[in-house]
Amino acid sequence: MTQYRTEHDSMGDVQVPAEAYYGAQTQRAVENFPISGWELMPSMISAMGLVKFACGVANRDLEKLTGTGKNPLTDAQVKAMLQAAQEVADGKLADQFPIDVFQTGSGTSSNMNVNEVISNRAIEIAGGDRFGTEKLIHPNDHVNMGQSTNDTFPTAIHVATAIQIETKLLPALRKMHASLADKAKQWDKIIKIGRTHLMDATPLRLGQEFGGFARQLELSISRAEAARDAVLELAVGGTAVGSGINTHPEFGARVAKELANKTGIAFVEAVNHFEANATRDALVQSHGELKCISQTLFNVSNSIRWLGSGPRCGFFEVQLPSRQPGSSIMPGKVNPVMCESMMQLTARVMGNDTCITVSGASGGNFQLNIMMPVMGHTILESIHLLSSGCDAFVEFCLEEMEANVQACEASVEKSLSMCTSLNPLIGYEQAAKLAKEAFASGQTIRELCREKGILPEDTLTEALDPWKMTEPQA
Repeated sequence: MTQYRTEHDSMGDVQVPAEAYYGAQTQRAVENFPISGWELMPSMISAMGLVKFACGVANRDLEKLTGTGKNPLTDAQVKAMLQAAQEVADGKLADQFPIDVFQTGSGTSSNMNVNEVISNRAIEIAGGDRFGTEKLIHPNDHVNMGQSTNDTFPTAIHVATAIQIETKLLPALRKMHASLADKAKQWDKIIKIGRTHLMDATPLRLGQEFGGFARQLELSISRAEAARDAVLELAVGGTAVGSGINTHPEFGARVAKELANKTGIAFVEAVNHFEANATRDALVQSHGELKCISQTLFNVSNSIRWLGSGPRCGFFEVQLPSRQPGSSIMPGKVNPVMCESMMQLTARVMGNDTCITVSGASGGNFQLNIMMPVMGHTILESIHLLSSGCDAFVEFCLEEMEANVQACEASVEKSLSMCTSLNPLIGYEQAAKLAKEAFASGQTIRELCREKGILPEDTLTEALDPWKMTEPQA
């Protein structure tokens, strides 16, 4: 059976698991929000640890922690507090953050959870009794000094978002771009038929088609960079409503600078703390870029799914790697599972954008947005899905995908759109008649032109050269 200890807060006594590093306020939140079973993302907890570390450094350097205020700390205690915050950032206390995502809308429960864990762990590091009623390194007075949930929680969301984009999403997108660009180069000599409206169109090269995909990923990289840059301003320093009550005028700038130094990301203090506390517009903007990336990935993976359809009754212009049996009833069937996985996860991200948008628009009143935990969870989920999805798509689909040269080239001569290159020579109307007649008779455009003597053979051969149709001609 679970053993408990008694903790006390401003509302009275609370029974807390005996060995937990958290305290009364965390336990109250656990009991109040038995909603989803979803805890905050590890990347969010890590960012909260980083923010607490940076706040501790700023307060240390401003001589606030060891000054003349209530219960000043010794240098050793400050060092222990910073070590505990770093341990949270490093994920070493990951099992100490049990609060549900769907909690108080400011994130106060989770902020106090982090404060309590850092406080008790710091006391332990400093050689004290973390179970003692007197908190020599106090969760509010020291760990939360110069802060409010209202400025530090959104700061942590921004920090987590930027870090995950920088370290996970951007590398994944760059890897996928490189793989597609490599296929474009390899397949530049393979001619195939183009398609618009899912109908036959003029020829192009398979490399050109994949070059288009590669460019989509190149633009997605720029959009991910824009998503990161949207969250570089940090609310910390505004405290409760943006006025900065109970904190030093230099506090916000110092915290942002410390976070920038630790992460290598160019975080800065918010230009206006009232805006930074009250709105989550930056998250809406950032996730908007992620939504655009997700629809790009849906489009690319779906196009590749179509190109790989078959193997006998579809296009089958690219051969997708066989990952697993595709049917419980049809032996030998293999499905485009990696494309389908990508399409599903990007659909989730597109849906997430609605959650972010609604939370940003309707969740903010006056000096505070009260939808922050779900916004933080949602944007970090989207980044995780896109990053993991790209990595898996490259490894399990793109790297082993092969071109079916025979299938690509077989349809070119049969295409009725070959007549498009005759427009400058015989006009649109006559070319259209040829296309309709060729379709009715089952002939190719070349065969029908020869039969009717439409053009001299050398002119016809040059006009119906599929390679020339893949590039502009003077």
